[in-house]
Amino acid sequence: MHKIVSSLILSVLAGSLALAFPTHAQTRAKATVQEAPLRAHMAFLSSDALEGRGTGQRGGELTVTYLETQAAAVGLKPGNGKSFRQPVKIAGVRSLPEKSNVGIVANGKAVPLQFGADWVWGPGDGKADHTLDAEMVFVGYGIVAPEEKWDDFKGMDVKGKVIVMMVNDPAPTAAEANRFNGAGLTYYGRWTYKLEEAARQGAAGVLLIHTDASASYGWSVVQNSWANAERFQLTEGKVGSGLQGWMTNDTARKVFAAGGQDLDKLRAAAEDKNFKPVALNARVKGEARAQVRSLEEFNVAGVVPGTDPKLKDEVVIYSAHWDHMGKQGTEGDTIFNGAVDNASGTGALLAMAAEAVKNPAKRSQMFLWVGAEEQGLLGSAAYVAAPLWPIAKTAANLNLDSLNWVGLVKDVSVPGSERTELGAMAATVAKSMGMVIAPSKPDLGGGYFRSDHFSFAKAGVPAFSVGYGSSWVKDVDANNAKAKTYREKYHQVGDEYDPSWDLSGMVQQAQFTLNLGRAVADAPKMPTWKAGDPFGKARETAK
Repeated sequence: MHKIVSSLILSVLAGSLALAFPTHAQTRAKATVQEAPLRAHMAFLSSDALEGRGTGQRGGELTVTYLETQAAAVGLKPGNGKSFRQPVKIAGVRSLPEKSNVGIVANGKAVPLQFGADWVWGPGDGKADHTLDAEMVFVGYGIVAPEEKWDDFKGMDVKGKVIVMMVNDPAPTAAEANRFNGAGLTYYGRWTYKLEEAARQGAAGVLLIHTDASASYGWSVVQNSWANAERFQLTEGKVGSGLQGWMTNDTARKVFAAGGQDLDKLRAAAEDKNFKPVALNARVKGEARAQVRSLEEFNVAGVVPGTDPKLKDEVVIYSAHWDHMGKQGTEGDTIFNGAVDNASGTGALLAMAAEAVKNPAKRSQMFLWVGAEEQGLLGSAAYVAAPLWPIAKTAANLNLDSLNWVGLVKDVSVPGSERTELGAMAATVAKSMGMVIAPSKPDLGGGYFRSDHFSFAKAGVPAFSVGYGSSWVKDVDANNAKAKTYREKYHQVGDEYDPSWDLSGMVQQAQFTLNLGRAVADAPKMPTWKAGDPFGKARETAK
């Protein structure tokens, strides 16, 4: 494996040196993504040498160095003045329940709770110590959605209080079959929205009620993330509440009952838009302590300047997250290599950039590798908070995350593109490549809100992640079976590069993304959101 990776790296470096001094013929060449550099980048990025590209780890530092040197080698211009790096200030947080005495008192009596088994918590503002004596208030789904005429707070001042929320969003009814996107999940249902809204409301803390159905995963997932591992959060710009956490459904039922409330009745009441917040006759009291370390990660950005005197001031951004889970544990295989997630997208962007510099478009094109995606889209959120290119002049963001490692397909997946004019453009590009757009499906798990493009969408930039379909060109049964094997490897040490993989589908996916970006970059005007889409309003604010 070491020899294979080494030879692949040498081939990339040789190609990079040639691209650093392009000939006139190369400048005129069509931007055609090549498999060899893509494969080489992917193999090296997912090798043990980069130790799983962990946030705050040595492997992450090596990855950033590799990306900036390769960006320079292929001919990209630095995206941040004279530098390819954009600093991202992050706090690493680990709760210290053994050094804390925080608990819940209901109706004057302490409710017995065990950290990890019954509830988890930690700071959302990057501060190590918090002293609390705060009233608890149930706020239903905790949603403020003007377009749905929905406000779970009804003007209640929750500053200094700990608010308790359900995850997910209100279910559709016979009378309102499409409220909150019907069967699909809206961003209002994501737990990340809940934490953001709590901070906007000025709450001292927020506790989310977990159920397997509403969260779409078991309590062990929450437990592993909040009780057993270091978590990361941004320390600049908008920060979270002092205390953030989850409680099991049984714990919530116990706390509500101790204060004289019925969780099931309040949960049912919260399905109506006339619901009002309910005080729980309970308080969060005591000191919550955490271990906090400050660190600096980096996004990496390189630009292909546009050729049109006016349109070159606008940009199309291609993005992929370079991070994965890093090294964890001390026994056995400790490296989470992240070959598919997301050495594939990271390597694809390098291969795409090498071609884009040969044939610039009218608008500028930025290739952006963001960090700390696995920690909650932190790198892309930091970029949007302090963009290297004005948001109002950012035409689109096309994101790549976990690419096709199986084989050629007849269709391409573009979920979320239908919310903007990008949907029609994507269909045209797919047709030109002999493909079709994969049929859309209800977004039951909120997939649109879980990858880096969403940070751009929230800021008003038309954005989505380019996926691949399931209509295989050949070997349909075998490829279906092969694709399913990744479920067991996702976020596990088994997500490792295999030199026998057929990457023709990955090249196809990267080429589609580059072609679509080029179509946007050469279009007479920037794409817009469909009328009434809530994310479109942010674009107007940015102007």
